[in-house]
Amino acid sequence: MRPSGRTIDQIRPISIEINVTKHAEGSCLIKCGDTHVICTASIEENVPSFLRKSGLGWVTAEYGMLPRSTGTRMRREAGTGKQSGRTLEIQRLIGRSLRAVVDRVVLGERQITIDCDVIQADGGTRCAAITGGWVALRLAVNKLLQKKLLHSDPILDHVAAVSCGIYAGSPIVDLDYLEDSDAAVDANFVLSSDMKIIEIQGSAERSRFTRNEYNKMMDLAEIGTQTLFNSQKKAVE
Repeated sequence: MRPSGRTIDQIRPISIEINVTKHAEGSCLIKCGDTHVICTASIEENVPSFLRKSGLGWVTAEYGMLPRSTGTRMRREAGTGKQSGRTLEIQRLIGRSLRAVVDRVVLGERQITIDCDVIQADGGTRCAAITGGWVALRLAVNKLLQKKLLHSDPILDHVAAVSCGIYAGSPIVDLDYLEDSDAAVDANFVLSSDMKIIEIQGSAERSRFTRNEYNKMMDLAEIGTQTLFNSQKKAVE
């Protein structure tokens, strides 16, 4: 039995509220149970120096957690003068995941930065950031299309992410903090809506896992992300 009482294939309640900030071209507040993340998309009419005169656009991401997003207060990373390895890993994952479904030729030489700020954490923050980040990106690109600054839509598909793991001997989907901290195996699945794999991160936290267990987690990830895709579609309609 999961601590929350959920079945093995049941993700937490999902809500996505759009246009939650005044200035960003795209924004949303995504809630995955008790994990809440604000995602914004900002458009700049230029690209990093390594892409100048390439004809290619760029999508990148930054990620952070507010000091009291967790049970005890964390120090702001800005106060330490550097970002942690975890933060760098997560924001690179978010950027890679979103770029995987963007036609950068169609986007043209402009950059869209996705900022993901965790205001409350209960496991799965990177997955929520990817899922909400796509919504913010979609809204920002919609504005470019409305202004006729793009001749076609550069977004090729949806992207969503969900965690899976092995908890109490059973594969489960969408781990909350209690499950994540005691899981034998922890993995994150990033998929497009045609169920193609964008990225998978997985590790044996307490014990190794078999191909059969991996296959069961993959099946659960497909079930979980389908719910997330439906929530994304409803949010941006």
